[in-house]
Amino acid sequence: MRKELRVAAYAVCVRDGRMLLARWVARDGSRRWTLPGGGMDHGEDPYDTVIREAEEETGYTVEPVTLLGVDSILRTYPRRVGAADFQGLRIVYEARITGGELRHESDGSTDMAAWHPLDEVPALERVGLVDVGLALWRERPAAGRVLPRQMNVE
Repeated sequence: MRKELRVAAYAVCVRDGRMLLARWVARDGSRRWTLPGGGMDHGEDPYDTVIREAEEETGYTVEPVTLLGVDSILRTYPRRVGAADFQGLRIVYEARITGGELRHESDGSTDMAAWHPLDEVPALERVGLVDVGLALWRERPAAGRVLPRQMNVE
């Protein structure tokens, strides 16, 4: 089985009781909300990654203000030849909006960006990373890690 590692950086942006999310479009066409962010380019600093990715997906310029934590996921994905043992390493920052205007990404992995009231986030079709980001933002664990039982976002 082929091993794959993807390192990515994401922003938790909360303002006036609302959370900024981007809607991710999966290969099968399904759509779920996620944190703005994405994969690091080779040689890129994760701090710069989250700034670049947030702007690409939402139109906003962000400033990372706090490193909230790091999350790791393991998945097995089918590939053309065999399967991939995939690990995603997700670096999560709290970020504040410093400029720009809300807009949707074109020709990317997301198709929409929007602000959502925090109390409505649990009802959204979303990826698990949203729950991880909210738990890190709310709990601010010293070790920068939340366990599944800590991710109650309601």
